[in-house]
Amino acid sequence: NLLSVGPELAPPPAVLVRFLTRRFIGEYASNANSLYHKRLSIDGRQLNLEVFDPCSQQSSEARCILEEPVDWADGFVVVYNISDRSSFINAKSILCQIREARTDSCKGDSDVPVCLVGNKQDLCHVRQVREDEGRSLAQETRCHFQEVSAAESYQDIAGLFTRLIRQVMEHLKYRADRRRYSGSKSMAKLINNVFGKRRKSV
Repeated sequence: NLLSVGPELAPPPAVLVRFLTRRFIGEYASNANSLYHKRLSIDGRQLNLEVFDPCSQQSSEARCILEEPVDWADGFVVVYNISDRSSFINAKSILCQIREARTDSCKGDSDVPVCLVGNKQDLCHVRQVREDEGRSLAQETRCHFQEVSAAESYQDIAGLFTRLIRQVMEHLKYRADRRRYSGSKSMAKLINNVFGKRRKSV
């Protein structure tokens, strides 16, 4: 399960639709929450991918976008427009909210895989956000970073989603192994307590 979110003027659906259908829709207007489904094969495994796209909203409403689906998601794609600095500032706020929400949630999983995406690389002649700024923000918030052009390159977008999905798979396996280990320790402790008491009574 992935959550894709981006400030205004950087609608994630342009990136999403490119990945899901290989087509570019330049004037996509997202005005309602959407759940996208795709069946794909990665490393020989058949996967059912679900991507939730909250509607684009003002930064003052960004928090309400994230509160409901943040626990549902196993990974996040945060998109900004390299030709619009305000979208980059809002993306930074969203990244912080993701970490805060995951840390405060019952999962306590602040290391969930996240990818920061600078879209509209084809508009580099009117760039307002330098590539090193995006890379620095990604390092600061412990997430992957990539600049792409939904208008020009399907391969770059497919590559970033594939890498993120692999990270999600590894992260889910790590969490499952950790739960099994924790469960084994609890069971061993329980058995030791039970049989320890019996030995003492004998």
